[in-house]
Amino acid sequence: MQFTDMSAAIHTSTTRSDMRKVAILLAYLACVVIPIRFMIGPLQMTSVRLYLLLMLPALIWPLLTRPRIWPDVLLMAMIPWVFIAMWKNTPAQAVEHTGITAIEMLGGYALARLCIRNRMQFEMLIKAIVTLILLCLPLAMLETITGDPSFIRLIRAIPGLSSVDIVTIAPRLGFERVQAVFAHPIHFGLFCSTGISLLFVGMSKTLSLMTRLTGLGLITLTTFLALSSGAFLSVVIQLFLIAWMLIFAGTKHRWLILMLVCVAAYVFIDLVSNRTPVRVFFSYATFSAHNAYWRGIIFEWGMINVWNNPIFGIGLNDWERPHFMHSGSMDNFWLWIAVRYGLPGFAMMALAWAIGIIRVARGPASPQKTAWMFCMIGLTFTLCTVHVWTAIYSFTFFLFGAGQFLADNSEEEPEPEKLTPLGYNRPYHANFVRPTA
Repeated sequence: MQFTDMSAAIHTSTTRSDMRKVAILLAYLACVVIPIRFMIGPLQMTSVRLYLLLMLPALIWPLLTRPRIWPDVLLMAMIPWVFIAMWKNTPAQAVEHTGITAIEMLGGYALARLCIRNRMQFEMLIKAIVTLILLCLPLAMLETITGDPSFIRLIRAIPGLSSVDIVTIAPRLGFERVQAVFAHPIHFGLFCSTGISLLFVGMSKTLSLMTRLTGLGLITLTTFLALSSGAFLSVVIQLFLIAWMLIFAGTKHRWLILMLVCVAAYVFIDLVSNRTPVRVFFSYATFSAHNAYWRGIIFEWGMINVWNNPIFGIGLNDWERPHFMHSGSMDNFWLWIAVRYGLPGFAMMALAWAIGIIRVARGPASPQKTAWMFCMIGLTFTLCTVHVWTAIYSFTFFLFGAGQFLADNSEEEPEPEKLTPLGYNRPYHANFVRPTA
């Protein structure tokens, strides 16, 4: 009896702890999709910045005191380097910019690392993200017809508050581009694209095939309404990876084969095409030849800036580019990091990202692991064609941190799992003995 009572007490305590963490996560996601802005003195604050600023002391301490992984170390080490690079180039803005980077990037990552420690919490996160995407669908359908982001305009009408700017962009394919609740349609599309694998693969043990297919269709539609080629690239990549996994489910080295195919394709394009593989990639990752050409120029001139300023970057100074490029927008997040903070800053962030993905890939098999891997691969390529800032910047590293627990072998499944069209099924094992009544 005493053992039963003790077990019940432990279970109750664990459940309450899980619920507190889920509540913290839900509050963060609410801040991500509610684009409130306001001023505190000379500083522009957002709902995400304020929330993470209040949480930051509680978030950083566990990263400093608990066992750390390489992504923790590298992302924490990047913050002082950001300050050094900013002080070298734009000292007047060094403190403010470093603080914002620590709050948005490191804060989002640390929040996920602290609050998502088991698969129940991860599934709750998936449900919350998918729910938010589906709640955005009616707003997106209205905006694609009217061109008016009604939710953003509503916030801007509240005295004392502001919101993200209402973006004016030429329609595509006869439709208005949807920003819904984000600073740019690209950000809205990127947010929605993360639900593809998380729902269809990550919830394969929880939801029926029909429910997941319906959700997959609605998420794909919502992402498409952003009319962002970069965001939709993530959808295409994730769907391709899901299809490859289903088709070659019985092939032992299917992922190694896919990697070799990709390497062979890169070499083949480099040999037979009069364009670089990067330009070919951009031509198929954009809606128009003009956008592909423009992104190619951005990449080439961005690299010129990197090689001219390899150590400390250029900070917040304007980057060198052709005279006809009036806009300073750089539609390549990874390149933007290298240009702004130099190769050391880029190396710390890129290594953290790569090591985090590799360590999860080597972890125990599970639907959540596969879903997170597909999502991260899609994001990796998408970030080569888009730039992210404010809420979606924080959310990107939040999602990256959310999957790091999946490398923990303590949750390893006793048998490997395979994905079938109906979901994950554990294969028959000869030594499996059913319990007797």
